[in-house]
Amino acid sequence: MSTEKCHANGKSSPAPGPVPEGHIRLYSMRFCPFAQRTRLVLNAKGIKYETINIHLKDKPDWFLQKNPLGLVPTLETPAGEVIYESPITCEYLDEVYPEKKLLPSTPFGKAQQKMMLEHFSKVPYFYKIVMGKKNGDDVSGLETELKEKLTKLNEDFANKKTKYFGGDSVTMIDYMMWPWFERLEILPFIFSCLDNTPELAKWTERMREDPAVKATSYSLDTHKAFYKTYADGKPDYDYGL
Repeated sequence: MSTEKCHANGKSSPAPGPVPEGHIRLYSMRFCPFAQRTRLVLNAKGIKYETINIHLKDKPDWFLQKNPLGLVPTLETPAGEVIYESPITCEYLDEVYPEKKLLPSTPFGKAQQKMMLEHFSKVPYFYKIVMGKKNGDDVSGLETELKEKLTKLNEDFANKKTKYFGGDSVTMIDYMMWPWFERLEILPFIFSCLDNTPELAKWTERMREDPAVKATSYSLDTHKAFYKTYADGKPDYDYGL
């Protein structure tokens, strides 16, 4: 996991050179859950990569030239090819680096994981809840909906009787979902929901032991400290460095 400080606009953050042969480059932000998805896949597949962290409030011009949307995660290959959006980067990596495939081999299996991810996609209400609480807004509706999503995921586990969402080993869908569960403890009300979703709680504990999760995770205290700066409107992307 990279510990380099983020690159902001200005002379102090010059554009990086070409991507070294045999590697792939990840443009990231240390605390971004979407970028963590890609980091999880890179680590799980044992891909050689380098990380350049981006200041998301003051993005370098050279980064915007590579990705006009300014999104992380973004991948760049030695050939100068650029790929972005977390599900797309992860699927790309699984196709280009076929060792230890994370997506199912059948079209239906892939479709099942994509449908599950689509159902899960609203869990990033997390951000709205954090900011809403900071601003004194009523976020009870968002909390209720997030709680319902967790309950539905628990039902899926109970029905399938598997250790992970895609079977009895970690697959792509587990890595797609994990970053938000790593951050759930920041929201005590939502985290307490795991007390009533036992199968989901067991999955969470299994995922904490996964080598790729261990390689890309931050402690609860670190997440809390970063999200405090985020909620205050002055995110410290270099917190802890």
